[in-house]
Amino acid sequence: MSNNPSIPSFAEALKFWIKLGFISFGGPAGQIAIMHEYLVEKKKWISESKFLHALNYCMLLPGPEAQQLATYTGWLLHGTKGGIAAGVLFILPSVFILLLLSILYVTYGTIPWVYSMFEGLKPAVIAIVIMALLKIGSKSLKSTLHYVIASAAFICIYFFHISFPLIIIGAILFSFLARKFLPEKFSVQKTETIETNEKDYYINKLSVIKGIGYKPKSFWFKIFIGILLWSMPMTLFYIFSVQFEFWKTISMFFTQAAFVTFGGAYAVLPYVAEVSVDKYQWLTSTQMIDGLALGETTPGPLIMVLAFVGFMSGFHHFGSSLLFGGIALLVTTFYTFLPSFIFIFVGAPIIERTQHNQKLKSALELVTAAVVGVVLNLTIYLGKSVILPFGNLSGGINYVSLLWILISLVAMYKYKVGMISWIFISAAFGLGAYLFKIFL
Repeated sequence: MSNNPSIPSFAEALKFWIKLGFISFGGPAGQIAIMHEYLVEKKKWISESKFLHALNYCMLLPGPEAQQLATYTGWLLHGTKGGIAAGVLFILPSVFILLLLSILYVTYGTIPWVYSMFEGLKPAVIAIVIMALLKIGSKSLKSTLHYVIASAAFICIYFFHISFPLIIIGAILFSFLARKFLPEKFSVQKTETIETNEKDYYINKLSVIKGIGYKPKSFWFKIFIGILLWSMPMTLFYIFSVQFEFWKTISMFFTQAAFVTFGGAYAVLPYVAEVSVDKYQWLTSTQMIDGLALGETTPGPLIMVLAFVGFMSGFHHFGSSLLFGGIALLVTTFYTFLPSFIFIFVGAPIIERTQHNQKLKSALELVTAAVVGVVLNLTIYLGKSVILPFGNLSGGINYVSLLWILISLVAMYKYKVGMISWIFISAAFGLGAYLFKIFL
């Protein structure tokens, strides 16, 4: 290894992971870009090829790919403690910010001027979801087969109410069958070779990483630790809480949600909404949109919106209790992100021994195509509650919200206004509309 690249101390890396937790706005693309700029371009701690190798693995996993990438790169730099520090600090600031916002929401959200701000946010959130649909669709729908899969997924979830996990499982099974029986439908793309001097980087493709490869004892020990960590809160609730069934329900539900989050947070939200709104009635569909708005304004992965759902479940179940709402938020966060850490610590040592599996990647593209259909369902589900406040056309259309959705799309899609900036503009619009009605 060359003497040129600096050897990062754990304390130096820790400063970056703390900073990243507070500035990681802009969704996974922005978060990955921040890590790339610092780790690859500025500090030269990790080479381009190593960074992309880690990113490709994280893209194949369920869960927030940016948080998993932080965990992976932290592990490459400083082993297990580095991975834990990077992964935890990536989400920790947003946990406490969202907890504070959730408390303020249930405490002051019914005050007219505060409520009006959320009324302005709702159509902006719908526009953000529509943009996510267009973005995912443009990258995922590459052939007629992809369009067929996306359409089938939409029909299954919208008309037949087939649950999201079953759709993902079905898409995975179909993708491998299609790969076997319809190989001509899959084109193996050649990846460009990135010409860089690998020795200019501290971690590069020539580096010898300790503990890589499949080692049965280490592999199963990590699985055991993961299961032990997963069971600990459940055990405590079983011993000390008379409401064990509630805690068991949210623990199992958010664990399941974490395992099927292919395609980002927008993909799993229809499933979360279906269960938390329609089945358990932890919150309303409009509160779900408000939670999305809160999630968009905080750093960290958008999947943190599940923590808001968890807060509302505890808050309502325990008679408007802020304490139990906060505990439920922390429990939800734990079970949402624990699988991501397990995927990295178990899988990364093995994946470091492999090259990119293009066949697996192209097969799983069908899963991403199915996600497009699911996100379309989410767009309709949330859009109806904003545009049709009474649930149908006979109840009237909210033309102000419809107009603001269109304005939001033009502002963010055409004129590239930043998402965070537009959220604040939309809140101001809602407040302005409220004041206009008062003084009219």
